[in-house]
Amino acid sequence: MKPIVKVVREDWADPEVALPAYETPGAAGADLRANLRPEERSLGFTLRPMQRAIIPTGLRVEIPEGFEMQIRPRSGLAFRHGISMPNTPGTIDSDYRGPLGVLMVNIGAHDYTIAHGERIAQAVVAPVVQVVYEITEEPLSGTARGENGFGSTGKA
Repeated sequence: MKPIVKVVREDWADPEVALPAYETPGAAGADLRANLRPEERSLGFTLRPMQRAIIPTGLRVEIPEGFEMQIRPRSGLAFRHGISMPNTPGTIDSDYRGPLGVLMVNIGAHDYTIAHGERIAQAVVAPVVQVVYEITEEPLSGTARGENGFGSTGKA
């Protein structure tokens, strides 16, 4: 049985904007759409170069306990226009009930206008394991990599 994410629309949200949906049978992420406030719908929302903004989806979600929703950028927007997310992936916890917004940034050279109803991000629901952190007096186990950090695995 597939987990169910319950969804409600904000009072101001446009009900004509599609709910998150998988565009292909093999898609890992369901596309999220911009659901702009009524006063922004006709013109869209313009992100200037290096500007960050939270773009509303008009939704609130109830994610099943033991899961998270990861919000990820759409590769086409990133490649063609430099539109991404500064905190990718963003995590929506199962106990959050507030508005679902997408934090976006324009790292491109030109203004980009997000249209009402445009697909702006992907939502991937994934299981979460909470662990216990404990201090140990014993050395950590050894590995071939050891303490080698950033960039230590080389180029492919």
